[in-house]
Amino acid sequence: MCGIFGAVYGKDPAIPASFIGKVVEALLRFSETRGNEAAGFVVHDGAGIDVVKQAGEVSLLLANPVFHELVAKAEAAFGRVQSGAVAADGRAGLLATMGHSRMVTNGAQSDNENNQPVIVPGVVGIHNGIVVNDAALWRKHTDLVRRYDVDTEVLLQLVRKFLDRSNDVGEAVRLAFGEIFGAASTAIFFDDRREIALATNTGSLFTIRNERNTFLAFASERFILQSLVDTMGIESVVGKISYRPIRAKTGIVLDLATLAERPFELLQAPVPQTPAWWEIEAARAEAPAVPEQRPVLPSGARPLAIVDRSKKRREVQRCKQCILPDTYPFMRFDAQGVCAYCRRWKSIQPKGKEALLKAVEPYRSKDGRPDVIVAFSGGRDSAFGLNYVKKELGMNPVAFTLDWGLVTDLARRNQARICGTLGVEHILRSADIAAKRRYVRKNIEAWLKRPEVGMVTLFTAGDKEFYHYARQIRKETGIKLVIFCTGNMIEDTPYKTGLCGIFEDDHGMTLTGLSFRNEMALLWYYFKNYVRNPAYFNESLWDTFKAYYYTFVQKDDFLYLFHYLPWREQEIVGTIRREFDWEVATDTQTTWRIGDGTAPFYNYIYQTIAGFGEDEVMLSNMVREGHLTREQALERAKELNKPRFPSIREYGQIVGFNVEEALKVINAAPKLY
Repeated sequence: MCGIFGAVYGKDPAIPASFIGKVVEALLRFSETRGNEAAGFVVHDGAGIDVVKQAGEVSLLLANPVFHELVAKAEAAFGRVQSGAVAADGRAGLLATMGHSRMVTNGAQSDNENNQPVIVPGVVGIHNGIVVNDAALWRKHTDLVRRYDVDTEVLLQLVRKFLDRSNDVGEAVRLAFGEIFGAASTAIFFDDRREIALATNTGSLFTIRNERNTFLAFASERFILQSLVDTMGIESVVGKISYRPIRAKTGIVLDLATLAERPFELLQAPVPQTPAWWEIEAARAEAPAVPEQRPVLPSGARPLAIVDRSKKRREVQRCKQCILPDTYPFMRFDAQGVCAYCRRWKSIQPKGKEALLKAVEPYRSKDGRPDVIVAFSGGRDSAFGLNYVKKELGMNPVAFTLDWGLVTDLARRNQARICGTLGVEHILRSADIAAKRRYVRKNIEAWLKRPEVGMVTLFTAGDKEFYHYARQIRKETGIKLVIFCTGNMIEDTPYKTGLCGIFEDDHGMTLTGLSFRNEMALLWYYFKNYVRNPAYFNESLWDTFKAYYYTFVQKDDFLYLFHYLPWREQEIVGTIRREFDWEVATDTQTTWRIGDGTAPFYNYIYQTIAGFGEDEVMLSNMVREGHLTREQALERAKELNKPRFPSIREYGQIVGFNVEEALKVINAAPKLY
């Protein structure tokens, strides 16, 4: 999730004091790709620990005079290390620094106490990941006093508690990790110890050390350290260096006086067991009916002007075999009332596990190093896929996520659950989130001026950089194989191009499978709508163009897991609920796209204007494949089509548009039924 980094220095006349500040600034800038919503820096000189942190991107911290004061203090401390000076209390000089670039999860960055480094009595720490059971831990450890909202606090307080009990840094960290559920890579300074702890349960922590044993640096990604070495020419200053990862579920205690390491193994908390959705549904069916209650709104908030048109939609003609309505693009029914899509449907024939094993074999690592990148949204398919690649294929995956500003907190928590349990390194690229959300807002405001249902896809253009960054990380890591867990025909969404007037008989099971002719037709459709609605000519234009290029123009050379494996909803959801306590949304029974903050809003548009949503399309495909009966699909559709009130409101707040006014426009727009 976030970026953590640091450096420790021993006595070495070859290292100039100015080197300290250059390393700090470089590590801050290189780590910002993992989060740019807050930043912080720490100096530990043996006499005290000084911290500066603030909300905003790294450039704001670099312009802060307090930051420069701390850099100057670090450089002065290094001078004392070089001279061998001893303080009045008999302590020899030392120097350790660490820093953080934050992507906000728990705790708003507007409250600086939630930003990192996090300070608790006796401890200063930085943390990458999410502790998903933090609320339960506060209830369990009643002797601990919570001061902040950020989840890192409970981890650090547990470390301090166990340190006071055991008097051993490694044991304290080991025990603390045995309590937490989720992902954590951390660096911890202590006010009464000349030791620091580095630990990770995902493997997202790497070190470099010079042969003279006078310099050690760490960061969340090997590539960050590689960039540091390549751009600064560090080896010309500190001598030859070596790279070493801190393996998943391990840590080291580093002696600040000698830079000696003491490794230790981490404990792992058990996975909570919660039922799968079909088990919950069965229990609900047996329970007495409870009158539906409207959600309690925040003080002063008005109810949203949401119109549930599900009854009206059920009046449209539907296919007698699946559940698609007559408003679906290019819909035709035969004399028996069966739609053209059912008549043309060909049973999905995955290539099979043997073909998958053969496809991945050339990339398999022989020495345990990472050998595959798995695109990881945190949704159900990618969660299942990451687990399958790790356990069933026996490979060594690295998970990759693009956070484009509308990845939900629920998705982030699920990512933490899975990477922490599996011990998988998680590489994250954080876009300029404020800008991405601004682009979405401007396109929504433009769309509302002239509602055109085919143009709704502009709202999600920002996430298409996922493809671009997958290619970039392949270059950075040298890992040639990239697996996507999208592209299964049951979750295919050809209606999105169909609503643009484009008929594609076979997507090739991927979004990028459009024919060249239809790629050009889609481009022409967008051009016409831009001309008709000049409000689309806003600052998001370049971002939208890149999305089109990354999706339709660049070569698609990824491996798609569900081209080889059969897609079975109960197996997928059952596995990840059982193995990882994968979290579901509270305002819907669907488990699809609950990690995408945009989905509740665009599905409301599709359901209101076009008369169907993406869940109905998926359910129709499940009927064709024999996963459900038509009656079961109709029953599930009634539930899944209910507007997601809380999520729509939250989406408007995050993006920054007036939801009430937007829904009035949507409700009044011309319908396809």
